[in-house]
Amino acid sequence: MIHHNILVIQTAFIGDAILASSVLEKLHLFYPKAKLTILVRKGNESLYHEHPFLHEILVWDKQVGKYKSLFGLLKTIRQRKFDTVINLHRYASSGFLTAFSKAAYTSGYDKNPFSFLFNHKSKHIIGDGRHEIARYNDLIELITDSSVAKPKLYPTYKHFLSVESFVGKPFVCMAPSSVWFTKQLPKHKWIELCNAIAPETNIYLLGAPSDKGLCENIKNSSQHPGICNLAGTFSLLESCELMKHAKMNYVNDSAPLHLATAVNAPTTAFFCSTAPAYGFYPLSYQSNVIEVCGLNCRPCGLHGHKTCPKNDFKCGNDIQLKQITMPK
Repeated sequence: MIHHNILVIQTAFIGDAILASSVLEKLHLFYPKAKLTILVRKGNESLYHEHPFLHEILVWDKQVGKYKSLFGLLKTIRQRKFDTVINLHRYASSGFLTAFSKAAYTSGYDKNPFSFLFNHKSKHIIGDGRHEIARYNDLIELITDSSVAKPKLYPTYKHFLSVESFVGKPFVCMAPSSVWFTKQLPKHKWIELCNAIAPETNIYLLGAPSDKGLCENIKNSSQHPGICNLAGTFSLLESCELMKHAKMNYVNDSAPLHLATAVNAPTTAFFCSTAPAYGFYPLSYQSNVIEVCGLNCRPCGLHGHKTCPKNDFKCGNDIQLKQITMPK
């Protein structure tokens, strides 16, 4: 079967879109002359700007005319005449696009409502001990092999120029926020961590524009003399580039974890209500996972919660500074 024009679909959240790069790496290795296209949700396309071997980025805007834009996407996909569609998303919208793409080869998860129309199906089992990228690789193993490629993003020199003024002195990055409250280390723990960082090492607080308030609160509550609130300052790839030069990146089980992985940056990841066994742990060569073991209420869900179901948030509050390796 020919695989010359390949579409990879991942229209979930930022972290999922970053991990999808592992599939692009593997497909490019096996089919270096193939035209690779990725479909992501609006807001995630900047991850792949100027990607060295992507032919095209397709974007689905779910917020404006969700179903009208879905049918528009299907029309575009058919016009591109893809011979291969790999669907990393498990839900009906992406299944619809895959099943009716007119591609000769389609692959996706058996949980997808349209999977009965796919050529190839794989199981997706959260908590099987494997990383999510290994589960992604299941979808392309038949047309490649069983080895798993790591996620990789490609910040350019332009992105380096945007952060250059921040990298002259030793620094660490901290990304204290998460969409889900019980996924993020408590604020007082971030303040404690800031105070423990050597005063000659700068601290850069990263996040989205909506995280500015939290980061400013942490900054103002800490005694560390060199904290800079950069929430909302940089694009995703600029943040990647900055993290690449950090002595350490302190992150939650959230998108910044995967940004660090994608540039092999040193990572310390805090897992509060979720667990590494779900398969979203860091993959950088220098990486640490910090968690509270032995709690019978943990993990309490794949995505965490807006509040702790037991009202004590022991999975976050019981994390101790002595568990954390400080940068040298």
